[in-house]
Amino acid sequence: MALWPVYTGSGTPHDGITRLPPPPPWRAFDGAPLLDAPGEGDAAAASPDRVHRAETYRATSQTVQLVNAALYLRRPLLVTGPPGTGKSSLVYAVARELRLGPVLRWNITSRSTLHDGLYQYDPLSRLYAARHAQATEAGIEEHLRLGPLGTALLPYARPRALLIDEIDKSDLDLPNDLLNVLEEGQYEIPELVRGARRTPTAQVMVDGTDDRVPVERGRVRCRAFPFVVLTSNGEHEFPPAFLRRCVTLRLRQPDDDRLAAIVRAHFDGEPDAYAQTLIDRFLSRVGGGDLATDQLLNAIYLARSSDLGAESLDELAEQLMPYLGDAPHTDAF
Repeated sequence: MALWPVYTGSGTPHDGITRLPPPPPWRAFDGAPLLDAPGEGDAAAASPDRVHRAETYRATSQTVQLVNAALYLRRPLLVTGPPGTGKSSLVYAVARELRLGPVLRWNITSRSTLHDGLYQYDPLSRLYAARHAQATEAGIEEHLRLGPLGTALLPYARPRALLIDEIDKSDLDLPNDLLNVLEEGQYEIPELVRGARRTPTAQVMVDGTDDRVPVERGRVRCRAFPFVVLTSNGEHEFPPAFLRRCVTLRLRQPDDDRLAAIVRAHFDGEPDAYAQTLIDRFLSRVGGGDLATDQLLNAIYLARSSDLGAESLDELAEQLMPYLGDAPHTDAF
């Protein structure tokens, strides 16, 4: 029987992903050979920062609903909002709760291309190897590694979690280039396609580890569509065709209650009097410019960990919570 919501936002890991209903007929994929999902031990090897973000993320009811919509529809989730609102932390929280394994991450810059996300091939290293041994088409796989997007689209039994971070920093062509790959759930590796007659199955390294997976005839097609989160700070608009193929979640600055919940999660207890004062000051300044929640958390941590007096703490907190993109403010709160 289908389960709604699959992702609850509770933070407690479970296997609810196995109770997703079948995909819509237009989003069904049949990639092969079927691969086992990475184990929980692989996820546990992630950096402490990623683990902490996954454990302390607090989802709103809207976030829970739209994450589940993306999971059910097998569509990417486009998360927009000001800096510091937890856009990139969301994917770690979902991956932890649903036991999707380590999150694959693709950090976008103005120079990023679709090819970067799919795979990297180093012809120079192959040329060097050819000078020291007989080179054949079968040797290509030794010089090729799948990227984060290319790995996410492998035919795993469970969806992989993929973060495409700050997609709005890309060249304007990248969202359009992503359309076909995310719509079809597949791609080709031309270097392997050319050698498929001689080597039908190539063992290729995946992103993040030195593990190898079989790729047949140079073509990759997913089985379980990955949970893809694309984040955007709203630096430019996206093509309508791209937006139409995404589920869109717009995050806003947290209110008083949610900030208090975030502080409780990070510091394992209720905010003390001074922490609540900092929360109030943070909220009073949000309307004047962009502030990030981690700026507030940094100020609270130092207030709890130092023996500075109230006046010195106020001055330090002022320096830790400037408006993003502005020069540090020097006037008092």
